Amino acid sequence: MTTPSSPVSSRIRRLNRSTLGKLVVVAVMMFGFGYALVPMYRQICEVLGINVLTQPGEFVEAPVNTQVDKSRKIVVELDGNSQGPWRFRPVQRSIEVHPGELATVTYEVVNTQGRAVKAQAIPSYAPQVVTPHFKKVECFCFREQTLQANEARQMPVVFFIDPKLPREVKNITLSYTFFEIGGAVQTASNGSGKVK
Repeated sequence: MTTPSSPVSSRIRRLNRSTLGKLVVVAVMMFGFGYALVPMYRQICEVLGINVLTQPGEFVEAPVNTQVDKSRKIVVELDGNSQGPWRFRPVQRSIEVHPGELATVTYEVVNTQGRAVKAQAIPSYAPQVVTPHFKKVECFCFREQTLQANEARQMPVVFFIDPKLPREVKNITLSYTFFEIGGAVQTASNGSGKVK
């Protein structure tokens, strides 16, 4: 048996439908405004001349490092000495760089032992006046190296030479001495302190 709807409940339903309709209209308007905002933002920035990466028809050149001194070249000769059970050498013998220019060289090490070893590299520079001007950004000499048995590894050195380097210096020698530190590296233990 159905009960006749009261005037109050039918009025509430009409109010609910009206509110729902208004909410749908507001949601559609908000979506449209958000969608139109991106081109409007571009137009406003273009008119005001702010936040514009390129002007129409303008050629954009790659940024240039203004710290690079292109008026001179420095020859960096690379050397490697080893004190331990490995072969250690630079991959290339020399490189030419402009002061201020970022450069990368690579050293190669091969552990010739049938055991893991820990090693450390110590740099030296010639002439000595170069030392404060040779700036390493990345170097294998910053930390100890653990080389597994018969492992070969290539290790980069990323550097630049300070443009304040005296002008009479035309050649630099970067030398590393690679030596073993500590005892044998323990890779696994059976709980008794002995290496398996």
